[in-house]
Amino acid sequence: MLDLVIVLAFVTYALAAGWRARKASSRNLREYFLAGGTVPGWKAGCSMAATQFAADTPLLVSGLVATAGVAALWRLWIYALAFLLMAFVFAAGWRRAGVLTDAELTETRYSGRGVLLLRALKAIYYGTVINCVVLAMVLVAAVRIAEVFLPWHAWLPAALYRPVVGLVATLGLDLGGSAAGALPLEVATADSLISILLILLFTAGYATAGGLRAVIATDVVQLALALVATAIYAWVVVATFGGLGSLNERLVQLYGPQETDRLLSFAPGTAGDLLLPFLVVISLQWLFQMNADGTGYLAQRSMACRSDADARRAGVLFAWLQIFLRSLFWLVIAVGLLALYPIGPQDAGSEGFVAGRELLFVTGIDDLLPPGLRGLMLVGLLAALASTVDTHLNWGASYWSNDVYDRLVCRQWRRRAPAAHELVLVARLSNLLILVIALVIMANLGSIQTAWLLSLLLGAGVGSVLVLRWLWERINLHSELAAIGVSLVAAPLLLAVYGTDPQTEWLRLAIMAGVTTAAAVGVTFVTPATDPAVLRAFYETVRPSGWWPRTAAAAGEGAGAPLGRLRRQALSVGGCAASLFLLLVGVGRLLVGGPESSALWSWGFVLAGLACLPLWWRDLAGSPQSRG
Repeated sequence: MLDLVIVLAFVTYALAAGWRARKASSRNLREYFLAGGTVPGWKAGCSMAATQFAADTPLLVSGLVATAGVAALWRLWIYALAFLLMAFVFAAGWRRAGVLTDAELTETRYSGRGVLLLRALKAIYYGTVINCVVLAMVLVAAVRIAEVFLPWHAWLPAALYRPVVGLVATLGLDLGGSAAGALPLEVATADSLISILLILLFTAGYATAGGLRAVIATDVVQLALALVATAIYAWVVVATFGGLGSLNERLVQLYGPQETDRLLSFAPGTAGDLLLPFLVVISLQWLFQMNADGTGYLAQRSMACRSDADARRAGVLFAWLQIFLRSLFWLVIAVGLLALYPIGPQDAGSEGFVAGRELLFVTGIDDLLPPGLRGLMLVGLLAALASTVDTHLNWGASYWSNDVYDRLVCRQWRRRAPAAHELVLVARLSNLLILVIALVIMANLGSIQTAWLLSLLLGAGVGSVLVLRWLWERINLHSELAAIGVSLVAAPLLLAVYGTDPQTEWLRLAIMAGVTTAAAVGVTFVTPATDPAVLRAFYETVRPSGWWPRTAAAAGEGAGAPLGRLRRQALSVGGCAASLFLLLVGVGRLLVGGPESSALWSWGFVLAGLACLPLWWRDLAGSPQSRG
């Protein structure tokens, strides 16, 4: 009963937040999608972190540690470079650009007959294809959570439950079955269907009514709940073994000292056949991805900030919450689960092993936490799930209402300006379209890890050109079109040749990144440059950094000024990344270091991380306008 009270209190708060924000959000699209540009930096940063605190990610972490050890988490940690690049280099530019969506930026940055085509293409690609794949991953996690906590077959009267099972059987619906294998397929699917529909109804209720205001208001509370609940879960896992030292001893008993060291090492194995793929992946993955410059909901939060300084601080706060704080909690839990639920020699290669290890994050909650704490953790998972779903609904709807309906359908085809209330209505209806598509994709996904690997490949082709359009004035409309076109052709070919085997992922990413970047840069030199008047207007509005000598001179600024700004910003990015990674490794080793881990080296990492603080703290405290 206590668990239910906690859940209902959270649901009531979220729905009330949507109701309170509905009037302000109904005025126009800027109010609906950007909260009128009034969001403080700390709220925007917490909202970013809440969205990335997705319910699928802790399950993914558990699967990665079980299959490849702690070093595999660099696959997630390396994104700090992209987050900090966005914070120090791009966040203020997004806000200054004065656009509603990242797709709209194409018409302020480029010139040419294909600009509108590119804007519409990006709106559909990001707002529907990529957005719905990510949503589907989150819904797969929701199924895993619901399987443990929401057994509707045991709760509902037969008169209500049997029609759902009958519908599932008639449609031949399969939402992933039971990862634990404990329920018949139709029963597991019926349970999952009821859970998914209720969760989506709840989330869409407040997100659709209140727009970004409601999303951010709930995100802040959701992040706090998720962090507190996860910290308690980590403490309970450690207490189960009598402390971190006992946890280490248990792992050595189960796996032996050599295997325990491998599992708990923060560095990859030194074997050539393992080291090269690892280095290739982490060196490419953070840059060659669909959000390399913040494109998507990170840019949306930056654009919603009340000042350039707030936009920058939001990005930095997000990176530290995302990569440092939450990672330490999940790290302790994932390692603890290795001891609580040992991996046998026969398990690693078995069918469904990855999905089963992902599910253990949820199973541990049910097994270890008492009533009250279990309810708090369930609310934390629900909050993490809701914060991701609400953001992707709001963000995806912004493309359909602003870029597709307003710009393409109304202004280009029908030659009329739509009313503000009409656009808000389209935005709200777009949420339903996105949900339906995500559910269809979700029904065809396997494990979260597989879906994640596929999403990385889809986004790998456009990352470099997204960054270069801010840093290099020569990048043009055709550069982006080439990157998108080549990636759409290369992705299915690479999947056909190499499949989805994680062992060949490094090769897929390397080929995709190399081919698409070469195509984008090559096309840049053989196609007309962007109209100088368009470049100058963009430069004067955004003040980008990098290689803009001609445009900077035309705008009355020194030709070397933007490159000088980039050097200062790069120092801040490097210094902040060094602080973050050194502290993460140092504290992480102190918490879950292997039997051969040296405490002296761990404290050395911590001190080195603190010593790097002056390299970036002053730039963070200053005004982005004065510093570029």
